[in-house]
Amino acid sequence: MSSETQRIEKTKPIVGAVSPTFCLAKWHHTTIYLHTGDTHSCYHPAPHHIPREEIAVNPSALHNTLEKKQERFKMLVGEKPKGCQYCWNVESLSEDHISDRMIRNASIYTPERLTEITSNPWNYDINPEYVELAFSNECNFKCGYCHPMASSSYHSEVKKYGPVPNVQNHGLDVDWFKPMAEDDNPYIKAWWEWWPELSKTLNILRITGGEPLMHKSTWKLFERLREEPREHIELNLNSNLGITPRFVDRLVENVNDLITNNKIKKFKLYSSMDSWGKRAEYMRTGLDINLWESNLKKYLTGTGAHATMMCTFNILSVTSFTEFLQKVLDWRKEFYDPVRHRVRFDTPYLKEPLQYDMHILPKEEFLPYFDKILQFIDDNRDENDMTKFSDLEYERFRRVRDYFATVQYDEHKVEQGRMDFYHWFAEYDRRRNVNFLETFPEMENFWNLCKKTIEEKNSNRIDIKQID
Repeated sequence: MSSETQRIEKTKPIVGAVSPTFCLAKWHHTTIYLHTGDTHSCYHPAPHHIPREEIAVNPSALHNTLEKKQERFKMLVGEKPKGCQYCWNVESLSEDHISDRMIRNASIYTPERLTEITSNPWNYDINPEYVELAFSNECNFKCGYCHPMASSSYHSEVKKYGPVPNVQNHGLDVDWFKPMAEDDNPYIKAWWEWWPELSKTLNILRITGGEPLMHKSTWKLFERLREEPREHIELNLNSNLGITPRFVDRLVENVNDLITNNKIKKFKLYSSMDSWGKRAEYMRTGLDINLWESNLKKYLTGTGAHATMMCTFNILSVTSFTEFLQKVLDWRKEFYDPVRHRVRFDTPYLKEPLQYDMHILPKEEFLPYFDKILQFIDDNRDENDMTKFSDLEYERFRRVRDYFATVQYDEHKVEQGRMDFYHWFAEYDRRRNVNFLETFPEMENFWNLCKKTIEEKNSNRIDIKQID
């Protein structure tokens, strides 16, 4: 059993004594989208809006919204907030499956934090130990399952072509929101008002986007930390790594100054990759896989730090994920460190939009791909070898495999997902001048199944009209 797994098992009864649904992340983790004024405590629940009237009197309401406080109360009394269904799903599989709630509880827990929560009223304002922050949606990528709220390029595409027709899920109507500019944003103003107090106790600050290296406020934060060090803060940054290399050079310069001169505790870089090669480029419009890998190596070489790949495992990852995993093994050999993995990855599964959800695939045809991936990880697993996969990495994908194998959507949901899949990617190909079947020839049978589902649905509608 790995040290991480041991820590999880040790923490379970301690936090479970508060309540069986208690999650420290609801108090001590937060993601804040300053360009839209939204927040959630981890990326599984949908974000909710931060009322401007709340931050006007309390800048910490960027995290401590009334809605989030009400969810905290439910957890304290053993109820399950609806937005946390991801973890309830994993935990319902069996007792030996590790949910993200368990992982987060283990990573956040200290006796002092638990005492602070249990000894104060449910509506207590807390300064979280972890903040993920987006200053803007400016981005040079258009990742298919992303949203125009998180990508200016995606937003421009939808403004040009309009919402995707005949798609019920993720149709991309953008008329209902307008991202706020960095220079005139009350939420960014509230952030800098909260910063002096928050930064006293904050452990981890993670900057996301959009592409944060394209945001003025990101570089303002670097400058602020260089001038006003916060030796106790770990700074993380999400980057698509598909930007001009000069941005990576500037990042390396800032990171080395902050770390070498002890102005922050440490720095971590995160990037997203769910496949490899032409399939990855199809999924993330704007990605040049060679530039991405070159920038990754530039960063690893220039800083001596490590990088983590966020793999949002989705329907387009299934047939080629072992190609990405092989690259991870290659990088671990090239950037070997005897005590840590310098290239890491995580494999949460995608829940929405439905056309990207693995559960609309025929299980009998695609489960062998999951078994192949899990076997590849197992064949290259060694807890004590930093060029191999860890036990926790194996367990994280095992839950993905088991979730695909055991969960069955109702017939209507599968039917809708498959119709959306065909309509979505047919339009995706048209708008972006790409070709699904040329990129994923192994999925031709599924493509035709989705097309047939639409034809049969339309035929049934015609028959009903004729009867009428």
